Amino acid sequence: MPAAVPSDMPPDNADAPELDPRRRRLLFRACHRGTKEADLMIGGFVTRHIAAFSEAELAEVESVLELPDVDLSDWLSGRREPPPHLRTPMLERMAIECGQPGAGLPPELRRP
Repeated sequence: MPAAVPSDMPPDNADAPELDPRRRRLLFRACHRGTKEADLMIGGFVTRHIAAFSEAELAEVESVLELPDVDLSDWLSGRREPPPHLRTPMLERMAIECGQPGAGLPPELRRP
C-alpha cells in the first residue's frame, strides 16, 4: 500500500495543471528530494508559494534545489548555519518558515 501523501503536497505535478511547465518541474523537484524530511520541508515550502513566485524567485528556488539534501535539511531545521557564501534571500526565507514549530508536518498532524 503506498504511503499517504500530506495534503499540502501534491504527489506529482499532475495535480498542478494550472502551473506553467517551469513551476511544475520545480514543484516536482522540491517534493521528490530523496529524503522524507527534505520532501516535507522543501516541498511544503515550494507548494505553498510556487504560484506567487516571481521569475527571479523561481531562479533562486532552482539554485537552492541544487544544494545537497543533507546540508539543506540541516540548514532549514536549524541544526547548522549555512555558510555565508550560500546565504541567499530565498534560503533565509525557507529557513525562517521551515524553522517554525510543526513545519514539514502535514496539516492534520500539526498542533494548533
